[in-house]
Amino acid sequence: MKPSRKPQTQFASAEAAPPDEAASLAISARNLSKMYALYARPRDRLKQSLWHALPRGLPGKRRKYYRDFWALKNLSFDIKKGESVGVIGRNGSGKSTLLQILAGTLAPTGGEVWINGRVAALLELGSGFDPEFTGRENVYLNGAVWGLTQKEIDNIFDDIAAFANIGQFIDQPVKLYSNGMFVRLAFAVQTFVPKDIFVVDEALAVGDTAFQRKCLASLEQFKESGGTVLLVSHDTQTIVRQCDRCLLLHQGELVVDAASKPATDLYQKLMFTSPQRVAELLAEVRRNGVEANGADTAAVSGPGGGLVQHEPGLADRFDPDLPQPDEIIYGNGAANIFECGMYNTAGERVNVLVVGGQYQWRYRVRFNQDVHNVHFGMMLKTVDGLDAASIASFRERTYFDFISAGSVYSVTFGLTLNLVPGDYFLNVGVGGRIGSEEIYLQRRVDTAMIRVIPRDTRDSYGIAYIAPRFSYNCEAENNTDTEP
Repeated sequence: MKPSRKPQTQFASAEAAPPDEAASLAISARNLSKMYALYARPRDRLKQSLWHALPRGLPGKRRKYYRDFWALKNLSFDIKKGESVGVIGRNGSGKSTLLQILAGTLAPTGGEVWINGRVAALLELGSGFDPEFTGRENVYLNGAVWGLTQKEIDNIFDDIAAFANIGQFIDQPVKLYSNGMFVRLAFAVQTFVPKDIFVVDEALAVGDTAFQRKCLASLEQFKESGGTVLLVSHDTQTIVRQCDRCLLLHQGELVVDAASKPATDLYQKLMFTSPQRVAELLAEVRRNGVEANGADTAAVSGPGGGLVQHEPGLADRFDPDLPQPDEIIYGNGAANIFECGMYNTAGERVNVLVVGGQYQWRYRVRFNQDVHNVHFGMMLKTVDGLDAASIASFRERTYFDFISAGSVYSVTFGLTLNLVPGDYFLNVGVGGRIGSEEIYLQRRVDTAMIRVIPRDTRDSYGIAYIAPRFSYNCEAENNTDTEP
């Protein structure tokens, strides 16, 4: 359906939202659309402006020197207070446009949006900063824009400077800053200003690992305090870890509003699927929806967490009743992966594995075309989609310059299972170069599930098994009796 071009945008407080939903909603959008006018030539823009300047009452059909480009098409969704929602999609899918509308820096062409609370937005790099001002001056400028008094900014300035950690550059013009320094200061400002909703667009991709972790920790703290987060990132692992659910956009349309893992799985499939297959895939999703993996996670506490109840008989085995996940397969068809399985040192196929054991993950590949620069790989993921570990042939310094059509390869990945008890999913893939294009020949996501059981009766937490040991020595003890 073509979006309405009649402006119906309504930015309002929760009182303008439906009464039964007003108290719980942070954001509500209905048929939100944004159209840009695209001109083939610069002079067409001038012609259009002159034509619009003519009196409306003149006879004749009004001319149009541009074509419509709908960056967003009739998006409708609700975000509750305290939710953390990811926004993903290919470049040009409308992610940044959506966030700018929600942040109030861009007006929609049609639709309505209700915002309940104060929005802090970290959008384009350095937006809101005057390049001629110093970092300190920009902090005070941004604080004033937020309506803070000088005393209020004074009270949070040291926290902002410590978070940004750019040293003496805080008193240098920001035009001298690197991209990383820009983001450090911008994120620090938005972290400490009062807000109810935090909108972040790809800002976490800039900066070193330590700063990224600091930013994520601040987001977690904001969420724990009841704040609402909207996060755009191409890093699907960040989305899975940080977001309760995810909006997947494709060519301006909201394709999926679902839990983060199935939404990011579909996004990856769209990224690596041939263009002619994308339309079929989207039609299939609209018809059947996106279902979460069918794994039984009742025995798992947290991502890769320990089992609530220890299993008897701490030995690896094959359990036919272990749930089979919903597999996603994509690629260009130049190869097919088959006969995937996990095996113990006795050569037995197993899907219940013991912490710290030695295992082999095997599969076979049939090549349907000649392929150059071939590489094989596998990955272990937690229930919530976090990458736990991966092995790739090229990382093991094994290279395949050319494999001919009709060849069948059996590959084996040996591993020590240093993961804490829990349920995990296995991905497999084979990539290569056909012509000048590096591409997935085939990738199978969630092709199998394994259950890792403890080697003893101790509880575990986290993801990695690090053979824990604990000891202590009491150097002195006060045994003096005291009167009650």
